Amino acid sequence: MSGCCPSRGGDRRPTTQAVSDCSERNAPPRLQLKGGRVMIGTADTILPQDGEKPPRQKRVKPFAIDPIAVTNDRFADFVAATGYVTEAEPFGWSFVFQGFLDPLSAYQRLPGAEWWCRVEGADWRRPEGPGSDLAGRGDHPVVHVSWHDAVAFARWAGGRLPSEAEWEYAARGGLEQRRYPWGDEEPDDTGFQPCNIWQGRFPHANTAADGFAGTAPAESFAPNGFGLFNMVGNTWEWTADIWRIRSLRKTARNPAVPTAKQYVLKGGSYLCHKSYCYRYRIAARTPNTPDSSTGHTGFRLVYDPGSIG
Repeated sequence: MSGCCPSRGGDRRPTTQAVSDCSERNAPPRLQLKGGRVMIGTADTILPQDGEKPPRQKRVKPFAIDPIAVTNDRFADFVAATGYVTEAEPFGWSFVFQGFLDPLSAYQRLPGAEWWCRVEGADWRRPEGPGSDLAGRGDHPVVHVSWHDAVAFARWAGGRLPSEAEWEYAARGGLEQRRYPWGDEEPDDTGFQPCNIWQGRFPHANTAADGFAGTAPAESFAPNGFGLFNMVGNTWEWTADIWRIRSLRKTARNPAVPTAKQYVLKGGSYLCHKSYCYRYRIAARTPNTPDSSTGHTGFRLVYDPGSIG
């Protein structure tokens, strides 16, 4: 279990429905990336338990990518066209950050990461649970979507989730081995705020100096060198890759007690802060189970040459 992206744990996964392929009419213009041999990972020792090291070269084929994460409006089009039901809905609950809830005594806290609350009725339409809605947030990234939900949307839209290597290559925007999409300058709590992360004392005091206490519109802040918005901060993004840590010994990679299959998330979120979750860096990564959903996790799509759209 990660305090960054909490998991549903032992809950039984509900049955998900198949979604037929369908061309999408309202997707944002895609950006074409040429790929090639690219470096991913980092030589920095920051969170060795996450397997960020060592830097390694990967070959990435040409692909197209959405400049922004999938928004609430776009996801609503998908649901209207297909009748799709997200996993949070039959589960009946999802994880919501404590700062959006009152009174906190009404909610079950996650042991070890008490800022996460199990909220009955929270889902993509009601991000903070019953009584909340998407008014004014149509252009924000959709949240409370599981990996399975993201894959279902991708199938409908004629795309797919990016690999971790594709995601890092895209996030760097042409800057080789830089820590952030804009370079190496560190965001702070008072002056330099190029992305939507936490400012203040986590998890109790958020000054929202960057203008947002929660999600920001998907097309916020300056884009990177490839024209992509919010590749770090705002919302975590699901990738296609199963979580592995290649930099650790075999015995550490394959614990004696089996664990549920998990997938890699990239980019960090509006809840990241250097003092707690220093994962709004390009090389940073975190795992979660494919049925998990939270109020700070979304996704964006990539497309192979000749795909629908």
